[in-house]
Amino acid sequence: MTAAENVCYTLINVPMDSEPPSEISLKNDLKGDVKLKTEALKKVIIMILNGEKLPGLLMTIIRFVLPFQDHTIKKLLLVFWEIVPKTTPDGRLLQEMILVCDAYRKDLQHPNEFIRGSTLRFLCKLKEAELLEPLMPAIRACLEHRHSYVRRNAVLAIYTIYRNFEHLIPDAPELIHDFLVNEKDASCKRNAFMMLIHADQDRALDYLSTCIDQVQTFGDILQLVIVELIYKVCHANPSERARFIRCIYNLLQSSSPAVKYEAAGTLVTLSSAPTAIKAAAQCYIDLIIKESDNNVKLIVLDRLIELKEHPSHERVLQDLVMDILRVLSTPDLEVRKKTLQLALDLVSSRNVEELVIVLKKEVIKTNNVTEHEDTDKYRQLLVRTLHSCSVRFPDMAANVIPVLMEFLSDNNEAAAADVLEFVREAIQRFDNLRPLIVEKMLEVFHTIKSVKIYRGALWILGEYCSTKEDIQSVMTEVRRSLGEIPIVESEIKKETGELKPEEEVPVGPAQKLVTEMGTYATQSALSSSRPAKKEEDRPPLRAFLLDGDFFVAASLATTLTKIALRYVSLVQEKKKQNSFVAEAMLLMATILHLGKSSLPKKPITDDDVDRISLCLKVLSECSPLMNDIFNKECRQSLSHMLSAKLEEEKLSQKKESEKRNVTVQPDDPISFMQLTAKNEMSSKEDQFQLSLLAAMGNTQRKEAADPLASKLNKVVTQLTGFSDPVYAEAYVHVNQYDIVLDVLVVNQTSDTLQNCTLELATLGDLKLVEKPSPLTLAPHDFANIKANVKVASTENGIIFGNIVYDVSGAASDRNCVVLSDIHIDIMDYIQPASCTDAEFRQMWAEFEWENKVTVNTNIIDLNEYLQHILKSTNMKCLTPEKALSGYCGFMAANLYARSIFGEDALANVSIEKPIHLGPEAPVTGHIRIRAKSQ
Repeated sequence: MTAAENVCYTLINVPMDSEPPSEISLKNDLKGDVKLKTEALKKVIIMILNGEKLPGLLMTIIRFVLPFQDHTIKKLLLVFWEIVPKTTPDGRLLQEMILVCDAYRKDLQHPNEFIRGSTLRFLCKLKEAELLEPLMPAIRACLEHRHSYVRRNAVLAIYTIYRNFEHLIPDAPELIHDFLVNEKDASCKRNAFMMLIHADQDRALDYLSTCIDQVQTFGDILQLVIVELIYKVCHANPSERARFIRCIYNLLQSSSPAVKYEAAGTLVTLSSAPTAIKAAAQCYIDLIIKESDNNVKLIVLDRLIELKEHPSHERVLQDLVMDILRVLSTPDLEVRKKTLQLALDLVSSRNVEELVIVLKKEVIKTNNVTEHEDTDKYRQLLVRTLHSCSVRFPDMAANVIPVLMEFLSDNNEAAAADVLEFVREAIQRFDNLRPLIVEKMLEVFHTIKSVKIYRGALWILGEYCSTKEDIQSVMTEVRRSLGEIPIVESEIKKETGELKPEEEVPVGPAQKLVTEMGTYATQSALSSSRPAKKEEDRPPLRAFLLDGDFFVAASLATTLTKIALRYVSLVQEKKKQNSFVAEAMLLMATILHLGKSSLPKKPITDDDVDRISLCLKVLSECSPLMNDIFNKECRQSLSHMLSAKLEEEKLSQKKESEKRNVTVQPDDPISFMQLTAKNEMSSKEDQFQLSLLAAMGNTQRKEAADPLASKLNKVVTQLTGFSDPVYAEAYVHVNQYDIVLDVLVVNQTSDTLQNCTLELATLGDLKLVEKPSPLTLAPHDFANIKANVKVASTENGIIFGNIVYDVSGAASDRNCVVLSDIHIDIMDYIQPASCTDAEFRQMWAEFEWENKVTVNTNIIDLNEYLQHILKSTNMKCLTPEKALSGYCGFMAANLYARSIFGEDALANVSIEKPIHLGPEAPVTGHIRIRAKSQ
């Protein structure tokens, strides 16, 4: 459809693979049988839609096609009469249309109700008053037809004609009001009432007043229209609220979820009384629980969150927290996440105890139900919510901690990590809970399965065990988790079969097995069961070390050093002091021995050796300075980190409260509703109109008000040159992961361009949703073409292509104009977001990332090269001649890895493919840096 044509309601996309038929052949086909007429009429419709005029076919269709009663032909004729030009160039109606008008009149009196109804719907699209005027008596008569399909379409036709040409049916509101009073069909009443709302609101109110007590018995489609009317009336005239608010209350009990949703939204806008807000919120909660569609649940939850944002409504919603928590029965994770966040925002000292009880039951329930893919994530959300409740209300921490600490041994590391973070914060902030936390930690210590959680538990025990009994218990648990020492000797004995009598596996009778070849094979019960038992009986810490994870050994050495130094300060007997310190040093020495042996799957790293050796040296000297560093400054660092985190949370809460508080300046005028003019009252935003704009994608009100100004604010991408036969430029509209290209195509030649097609292709993870349809451009004509592109991943992309066309009357091949590339930047469609430290570490470990840095240096040995970098200060390159290109990048990666994973973390660095050019020549290659999540 070209820009010069009038508006068209029907678009048919058919590829033009072959040459269009001639007008003479179409005339012959239109005179043939029904099948030929149908195919010819389809071709005519497509050609007219593509810009052809075909004026010579009008009388042929009127004479040979219009009289036919075939239903398919009648459907096609409705499309044809819609798109065919009906006026002369000077705007007068064509004489032939008088014959068409008579055919319309006959169809409006046709005994088949479908033909009548379809004709009435078609008349809604006509813009010629001369055609409609002779048909008005037939249209009025259709209001009394026996079939509801005809009557409801007659109402639509009358409404459209009254809106466009009021002089043709000036009594339409009165006519429809009388029709509405006597009508019984719900769909007909809905259309009639909708017309009165827009055409004569007073008559609509008069009708509603007569039946306001029966509104609950109406159908849902009529109830929705009544809700809309009440909203519009009360929005324009607030004094009418008292008249209709009881009706809205009654509609909250409707059987239709859509009516209940709209009624609740209208009630909130009409009244801010606590009873109205509570009724609307309760209606929303019932909808969430009863509706099965998760999208509906999320939409209604958003409405509850909007209610919560209003300061005066928040207290009302606080009384409904327990009802809101009923939504947790929904299995969808996103719904549960929003529900927990809403409940957390509404929690207060009045309801926190009940909230914690429900959440504890939910946590226990997740441990008993059959494992689901979202169960672990849901448990994680519950843990975080309980964590937040305990921080805000410290009295609840004592009830929450015993339940949560059972999940330190959970197979889901993420949930256990959240519990550990909560325990670490609680034990630091609440001094009275430290004995309880240490006791529970010692109980579950041996059941922990994750090495990361094991390291955190070791740190907590080493930092907060302050009595002799607790310190001895920690040492006992460590020995229990480490197993028999020395580790190397005991493992070698097991490998060689020198088992102790109590460890031997009793030999059972040999099993006779039949192989595929039909022969017998015997298998010893001892040989088959011993390795399995060895794996099962291996203590957790010993298993971690034999798997090559010696970072936990470094953490163990730090913990042993802390508790040994604390034990020395608590116990006065020299013999006990030496015995305890010697035991700690023995454990470290046997771990070092194991690391240097060939038994672990991976050897111990130099960093871990240095840390364990440092701890051995500290215990051998026991200086006061080292005692202060290990037992005081570590805890101070944690305290500083938690204080900074708390300040950040308080700052964000302060910003949120500032957003909610409405600041009124001293010189602001005071608005009295009783003294406000009617036009000022109606200037507020219409929620129905805003919802419609949001559904159409115009989320920004300024864009909805002035789309042209919004488009002019965007940058135009020029696709072709001004001297090309076809000029093209594009606006790029980015909406989250949808990219819409609005391409303006201008024919700069004096020829008609047929089958002008915009051909696009993409590079990167962009996907073209649909191929733009071909069009016909008259000389110096223009048209707008829209193309939709989907974004599949977060990376830059390129859209490229060309415009191909045929010149009318020319026998040459298709012409092609190559378009400039459109670069889609990642910054156009990514949105800012935030995540917790734990989530960041998890994503950091999961997502593959690596940077290759070019290196030019005379140093051949990798260790020497790294030592040289670490000795350099302030991250400055040495000299331009001997600079390590990428040195700064390497140091940045290392420091970043340490800031994320702690001081013990080091980026895994290796030089790949070094090229030796001579004894003194530099080594060239590149470094691969990959963060090692310890």
